[in-house]
Amino acid sequence: MEMTARLTGDAKISTLKNDKQVVNFSVAINDSYKAKGSSEPTKVVTYVQCDYWVNPGVAQYLTKGTLVELQGRVGVNAYIGKDGEAKATLTFHVNTIKLHGSAGVKNDSPVKANAEAVAVPADDLPF
Repeated sequence: MEMTARLTGDAKISTLKNDKQVVNFSVAINDSYKAKGSSEPTKVVTYVQCDYWVNPGVAQYLTKGTLVELQGRVGVNAYIGKDGEAKATLTFHVNTIKLHGSAGVKNDSPVKANAEAVAVPADDLPF
């Protein structure tokens, strides 16, 4: 499955008991539609928790507002909440990450020096 979305916050790296590291982050998918008989669009935002196990070094580039294209598979976590109600969350297990834009690259990042060389004029974007 593929999705393109924006990060809702900076990615965090968690280290497990076996010293394996996972990058956790959340994305927001924005969508809109016009209800039948209405001229006003209705906006819908879907939040998805993501985990990425391949390379924890990518976390420094996953900052709030960054536009990313993700490939992976969806998982569902079902549980009973403290109130006794059944609840569920979506988790996207990411295999591939493509960065499409950033809300701001950290100053110590090597990508910043090359950002002007790969800049694409906004009117040339396909979306």
